[in-house]
Parts: sequence; C-alpha cells; structure tokens
Amino acid sequence: MLPIQDAFPLLQTPRKIFITTHHKPDGDAIGSMLALSHYLLKKGHTVSAVSPSEVPEFLRWMPGNETLINYEEHAAIATAAIKNADIIFCLDFNDYNRTKHLEQLLADAAQPKILLDHHLFPKPVWDYGMSIPEKSSTCEMVYDFINLCGDNALIDKNIAACLYVGAMTDTGSFKFPATTASVHLMIADLLRTGINHTAIHEDVYDAWSESRMRFLGYVLIERMQIFHKYNAALITLSRKDMNLFNVKNGDTEGLVNYPLSIAGIKFATLITERGDEVKMSFRSKGLFDVSNFARLYFDGGGHFNASGGRSKSTFDETILYFKKILSDIHPK
Repeated sequence: MLPIQDAFPLLQTPRKIFITTHHKPDGDAIGSMLALSHYLLKKGHTVSAVSPSEVPEFLRWMPGNETLINYEEHAAIATAAIKNADIIFCLDFNDYNRTKHLEQLLADAAQPKILLDHHLFPKPVWDYGMSIPEKSSTCEMVYDFINLCGDNALIDKNIAACLYVGAMTDTGSFKFPATTASVHLMIADLLRTGINHTAIHEDVYDAWSESRMRFLGYVLIERMQIFHKYNAALITLSRKDMNLFNVKNGDTEGLVNYPLSIAGIKFATLITERGDEVKMSFRSKGLFDVSNFARLYFDGGGHFNASGGRSKSTFDETILYFKKILSDIHPK
C-alpha cells in the first residue's frame, strides 16, 4: 500500500467517488464517512456514500445522514455507484469481509482503492492509504487527511460535528488510552467551528427509548455473568432476548462496557445471536490484549482493548467454548 499522499494527484480534478465502511456501522464509521463526504463535495467531487447496513437510530441526526445509501435497502443503487466510481475510499475496516454484502464488489473493483483505518493488520488489498493503529479513531485520520491536503479552512460545522462523534465514541468520551494530546488538539480545532459538543453528547448518549432503558436493566440483571476468579464478565443475548424487547440496530451499542465498571473486572465479552450469526464483542482494561484473543479464538481482531469476533458454532456452543477457554487466558 502506497502512502496516501501518492493518491493526491488523483483528486486534483472532479471525480466520482465511492465511500463505504464496515457492516453494522458505529459512530466512528458513520462520522468518518459523512465527514469525508462533506469535504470531498466541497472540493467539487461527486460522492456516493454507502453503508453496508442501516445507520443506528441514535446517529441519524448527523448532518448528511439523509444522503447515505443503505445497501440492504438499495442494493442495486449501491452496486451501480461502486461500478461507476473513479475512486473508492474504505473507512474504519481492515478487511473486505468486514463489509459483509460489499465484500465481493470491493474485491472485483478495479478502481484505485484508498484506505483510512486504525485497526491492526490490514489486508494487503489497497492501493493507497493510512493505517495507524495508534490513532484514536478513523475520524481523527480523516481530520489528518484533510490537513495533509492543506484544507483545514474547509472544516465547517457539519464536518466538525461528524468528526467529533467518531472521536468521542471511539475514545469512550475521551477516557481510553488512545486519547492522546493530538486528539485534544483536534477537538479544540473542531470547537472553533461553533459546534455544540454538549448537544452532540446528548444526541448520542441521552436519547434512549424507554424500551432500550428497560432492556439494559434486563441485561444487567438476567444476562450478565461475573467470573471473579478470572477477572472476567460475560453478557449473552439470544434471539429470544432481542425479540422480547424489540431490540433495534444500535440498541446493544456499549453494553459490553458495563461490566468493566465492576471492581476487579478486566475483561468483558458480549455474545449476541443475530440472524444466522453469532457475533462477539470484547473489551478490556489494562494489559489484556483482546485483539490477540479475538484472532486466536474467534476469527476476529481490532484494537488492544476493544475488538470483535464471530463464531461458526451455535449460540449455546459458543458460550460453552468461551467459558472453557477462560481458565487458559486468565486476564490480569
């Protein structure tokens, strides 16, 4: 993969640009995609931004959300957009399979592909890009990209709001270790545009439905197990659990973090049964590497303290397997 600066000549004249992110997008995925879209439109490009699945309800207020194409609802439109594009930007994922439906389309596309991502071990499939695991978020990398282009002055309130969401959500409201001095300098620069950071925080974190709040209570009382011997916690959510509370896309966001508030718990896992998939989210505090754990046991990966994985076994089999290997890893 060539440095992203080598792709700058491709962007000197108006182009048709396709932007996408990972399946089940979060705040950083949507924030980075919308921020880059706003910026490229200002530069005179034609932009098609495609989300592999629907945007969670708590992010739909974001400026430009109405322009996003949901592949699961408009597959033909999204497919035409990628086939007609001159350049493809891939944000916040390190392997085509993280896009699910778009995996084969991206693999078959012959256009130059540009990566902006902060996950470990990107596959060698991109032509240009930046892959920096030390960065707090892909939104921070979009900010860096805009500055590398010499266009800081083009960052307006819409771009700033989108970048703020991604940085805020991927740093746990600026408390995770990846919150470096450069993150705070970026936030200070974004605030100069006049964004209301209090309102953004409320729109993301304080706009729950009553059913989602009751769902959280159910999860913590009925579906959370604590393994003090292993400094670990497990939350398991079956299809039945989800149907009981009519769980929507985004309603499970952040659940895996709650057990880490318990004294002594260093490792938290969420196992979710969705459709024909068993998905897993891992979080840790301190020196336990959940990225390595996800790669070793659950065909996944991500960051040192925040990763994901999947299981090809049944929901119940996956739970049993996880409990079996707890004694081997014994997080410290």
